[in-house]
Amino acid sequence: MKAKLFLLLLFVLPLTLSAQDIVKSLQEIKVGEGVITIHQDPRITLRLRNSMLDSLALGSQRVIKHPGYRIQIYAGNNSRRAKNEALEQASLLNAKFPTLVTYTHFMPPRWTCRVGDFLSFEEADAMLREIKKTSDFKELSIVRDKINITY
Repeated sequence: MKAKLFLLLLFVLPLTLSAQDIVKSLQEIKVGEGVITIHQDPRITLRLRNSMLDSLALGSQRVIKHPGYRIQIYAGNNSRRAKNEALEQASLLNAKFPTLVTYTHFMPPRWTCRVGDFLSFEEADAMLREIKKTSDFKELSIVRDKINITY
């Protein structure tokens, strides 16, 4: 429930902010209606404008980190060979599942390759079953991780 509400706010709030300046629209004088006066720190308005300009500069794509799940397809040691194997596993998975994002990192003391950004364990499990069907990957497990959510 919290995740659905969070996602709803992620998609609705930026659209509302970029469509109009909320404060100005509330303070407009309309015939037959009351008057709203908002007293706020001018830094808030500046911050809102800067965030809107940033989102326009980035092509309206922003990324936030959120707790979630990824599928770990490889974990090696700290050698150069392990790095190459992790990168090979990532390219093999990208060839079979081009829509999945791969993350190859060195997390001491080992190289890991993880895929996907899943909000729920169930989503990750469904994709893990699809990956298992290929029988190309030996070390598959679902791990908790900070995932990227783009909006």
